[in-house]
Amino acid sequence: MFGIVRPCTHRLGERFKTEWMAHLCGLCLALRGDHGQFARVVTNYDGLLVSVLTEAQSGPLPGARRTAGPCPLRGMRSAPVANGEGARLAAAVSLVLASAKVRDHVADRDGLLARAPIAAAARRVARGWDRAGARTGASLGFDTAVLVDAVDRQGGIESLAGPGTPVLAVTEPTETATAAAFAHTAVLAGRPGNAAPLAEAGRYFGRLAHLLDAVEDRAADAASGAWNPLTATGTSLAEARRLCDDALRGIALALREAEFADAGLAHRLLVHELRTSVDRAFGTGSCGHVGANAAGPGYGPTPQGHGSPQAGYPQGAPYGAYGAYGVGGSNPYAPSGPGAPPAGPGGPGGPGWGGGFGGPPPPPQKPRRGLLAGCAVALGLFCTCQLCCTDHEGPWSREKRDAWCDDCDCCDCGDCCDGCDCCDCGCDCGC
Repeated sequence: MFGIVRPCTHRLGERFKTEWMAHLCGLCLALRGDHGQFARVVTNYDGLLVSVLTEAQSGPLPGARRTAGPCPLRGMRSAPVANGEGARLAAAVSLVLASAKVRDHVADRDGLLARAPIAAAARRVARGWDRAGARTGASLGFDTAVLVDAVDRQGGIESLAGPGTPVLAVTEPTETATAAAFAHTAVLAGRPGNAAPLAEAGRYFGRLAHLLDAVEDRAADAASGAWNPLTATGTSLAEARRLCDDALRGIALALREAEFADAGLAHRLLVHELRTSVDRAFGTGSCGHVGANAAGPGYGPTPQGHGSPQAGYPQGAPYGAYGAYGVGGSNPYAPSGPGAPPAGPGGPGGPGWGGGFGGPPPPPQKPRRGLLAGCAVALGLFCTCQLCCTDHEGPWSREKRDAWCDDCDCCDCGDCCDGCDCCDCGCDCGC
């Protein structure tokens, strides 16, 4: 799986998580249906944006979802998946861009591709993907030649780039390719007026994809001697960040000019999650719910007078040096205080005490599995990929465990920033 928009499913919320998975699985199954099982290896997070944008403009149409059978990546559960022209266009674009990625690795002689027989086989696979993507694109009225042409021009532009060359001259082919793909979603959705703003959003997205890839690979490229656009053009990280922030603003403005039937998921991915991707690449954070003593990159304790609840009070507290309960500062309702609730039934520690004011007790824990039963469950989880790909119960403890491959970057602010002011995009999406 590759791509710059890699949202944490915990942060998406139930509605957007279900929709996002529907488009991801729809892209994967469209690749299999049109191009065979092996083509599914090019499934990527960015390609599904084409499917998301198509449905966001057209709205839910009859036949836009179908029920797919059990899959290890869904914990062997069936699920509704995206079905239609948007998913097929996403498959065609993914094939052509994956072909370009393979040829780029061959040209750089990365890893095993430095060996001539393996490089020759990789080039044959890439040519096959080019032809397959062209066939699917033609059936949808999309000429993938613009993508292939952009890829072919990339090598020549990179060979001429040097210190002082604007880095945007290097990102131009990627911008052109993504602009064409984004714009064609307006044609598929029957909203030709959206083509221009979506092309603009696509250009900025292509710029971001190229720059973030360069930022993330900068150290590795320097160690291996591989070509990197930032190093070759002498572009600093500060300038790269400025260009990325500018692209984020451009995407948000372009999306406001387009008309959508339901822009929820598209807005969440292309505005909010893209900002997270930029922060992740540059090692910064953007959540406003960082604790007062947290010390992340660029963050320190919350200064007095700037959002601190103690701001403006003597000795840092609204009740001064004496606390909220007088000179002694003791809480009369603490467990040992004069106003403490009884320790009998309904009180703390007594029968029926559930951590609240006489609330229900917590649900009982499931009994641990025995050695052999736990081994059998662990083997089943491993063989169906659920250990890697889905949340699951511990084979022996039966406690909830996150998937091994779940790279959750949620901030510690309650329900994953639900309803907070972490990002000020000026929208009413509730993100």
